[in-house]
Amino acid sequence: VNIDTEKQPTNLQLWIDNTLSLRNKQTMHLVLPRTLHRTKSSAHLLRRLFSQKYLPTLTLFTKDPCPLCDEAKEVLEPYKHRYIFLQVDITLPENKVWWDRYKYEIPVFHLNGQFLMMHRVSTSLLEKRLAEVDEEQQ
Repeated sequence: VNIDTEKQPTNLQLWIDNTLSLRNKQTMHLVLPRTLHRTKSSAHLLRRLFSQKYLPTLTLFTKDPCPLCDEAKEVLEPYKHRYIFLQVDITLPENKVWWDRYKYEIPVFHLNGQFLMMHRVSTSLLEKRLAEVDEEQQ
């Protein structure tokens, strides 16, 4: 049986897609599984791996409870396909630096590791910065 990998994704292609959705392509240190080297279409898979659109990372610094954070997440819902969303609980011991910096300011948002906004979501600012990231990719 000859399966065309262009039409039906393989486990390896699904692994690549999942990996890309979780990692920033610019900082990705990826070790491809041995199966990639054995497949007939390894060139195709590599091309697909590195031609995927890079999604920026939007990080929410939060704590529990945080009604403003919940409200902010609702406002962000229509944009969720345009970024990878991470939440950092600033009350955890390993996040003491963020606690010291943002304990009175949450919700706070960073885009690709840089401060974006705090307290409330500015959709116009978010759209502007996401457009800038898109332009940088081209």
